[in-house]
Amino acid sequence: MSSSFARPAAEHLDVLVVGAGISGIGAARYLKTELPGKSFAILEARPASGGTWDLFRYPGIRSDSDLHTFGYEFKPWRDRQSIADAPRILAYLRQTAAENGIEEHIRYHHKVLGASWSTSEARWTIEVERADTGERTTLTCGWLFSAGGYYRYDEGFTPRFEGRDRFHGPVVHPQHWPEDLDHAGKRVVVIGSGATAVTLVPAMAGTAAHVTMLQRTPTYVVPVPRSDLVANALKKCLGARRGYALTRRKNIVQQRLIWRFCQRFPKTARRLIRWVNTRQLPAGYPVDVHFNPPYDPWDQRLCAVPDGDLFRTIREGRASVVTDRIATFTERGLLLESGRELEADVIVTATGLNVQAFGGIRLTVDGREVKLPDTLAYKGMMLSGVPNFAFAIGYTNSSWTLKIGLLCEHFCRLLAHMDAHGHTVCRPEPADPGMSTRPFLDFGAGYIRRAVDALPRQGDRMPWLTSMDYRDDVRLLRSGDVADPELRFSRAAVGEEAAGRPVG
Repeated sequence: MSSSFARPAAEHLDVLVVGAGISGIGAARYLKTELPGKSFAILEARPASGGTWDLFRYPGIRSDSDLHTFGYEFKPWRDRQSIADAPRILAYLRQTAAENGIEEHIRYHHKVLGASWSTSEARWTIEVERADTGERTTLTCGWLFSAGGYYRYDEGFTPRFEGRDRFHGPVVHPQHWPEDLDHAGKRVVVIGSGATAVTLVPAMAGTAAHVTMLQRTPTYVVPVPRSDLVANALKKCLGARRGYALTRRKNIVQQRLIWRFCQRFPKTARRLIRWVNTRQLPAGYPVDVHFNPPYDPWDQRLCAVPDGDLFRTIREGRASVVTDRIATFTERGLLLESGRELEADVIVTATGLNVQAFGGIRLTVDGREVKLPDTLAYKGMMLSGVPNFAFAIGYTNSSWTLKIGLLCEHFCRLLAHMDAHGHTVCRPEPADPGMSTRPFLDFGAGYIRRAVDALPRQGDRMPWLTSMDYRDDVRLLRSGDVADPELRFSRAAVGEEAAGRPVG
């Protein structure tokens, strides 16, 4: 006698969001308000929400963008700090989730391993591993929305250092900061010159014997107010919501003007930044040695230091900058190529992060693996030839969240358009597959250059050209039509593939 048991059907959702950080929480809020009839869940591999702001625990961690633009358009930032520390940002994100009923949609310890698209069924099958138990399950969804940014969460970037094992003290990467690390009264060397390094140096200098920032190449560093006096005055006079909205518009314009000025007049911008640095540093300080990058402003992101805290610690003698290359680690610290030895008790390798597109999820479409370098980014939010897949990547030259909000609005309008016209499949396809292309993240930072060959690309014209200008994106993503000749819609029936047809 034989018996058979029907395998239970996998749970199906209209939208599956991957990542419960600032992008994922924002996407969920837009789905709830714009498309309340859609079922969705957020899968988060970690045990807590907040993404970057919960993961990183190094001293002084803070934003390098003002929270009036880094915050959500729909939720005013009420704190007096404009450049805010991580606990304040994390509280803001979790308050947003609580106020909008998003927490109940988050499934923690759920790591997405792979996603397989079936055109005949018009759905994704998602392979999920429970990070806490190792159990594997599957879900299906109509749309997959990647909201995990582009950093790899399980490891940071550390170059190979000769003789590293010889050093007797701790060597720490900021992405994995030990809770029990005590640097009080100790000599600290921070290797790096980016946003993490310029944050760590003044934060650690408060209790360390001395902190040295060892850099191979200088970075543009500019002081910014930790609190925006204009913003606080506007909120006091006009109320939190109206004051926030006006401050947000002010800061968007200000960011855009600064970036455009640097792009158009790089020599003048360089001189202005040097003048500011000179006024912040002690008389006779070798500004051209330590704060004179070999590239133009905004070829890489500028480093903002709130209230000039990095410069203040240098003036006070609690921190210093050394521009040199490491020959080898020694028992007592670092031997530099110049022959100088830096003695240290603690070494911090603030050497950057690793880029990983879409959290490393393996994508397949109708049995064929998606090779990201062979795809083009459509409107900076979808991939050519990959149906019903969207992603959230913010600006590299402005506040990340400015673009995320616009992308989420456009995504919701796209789904509403499909519902209105009876479509179940949406696939971007370039009319000219032979168009010239360039990297999707066309940015000079080292962490981008290391990964550029593993990432999608962008075209030389809209909608395949990824905008880094908020005003242009308002026209494209908020005001522009979601229907496009290079976006193909269709309706798929189970077991029968529907032919794609352009909708214009």
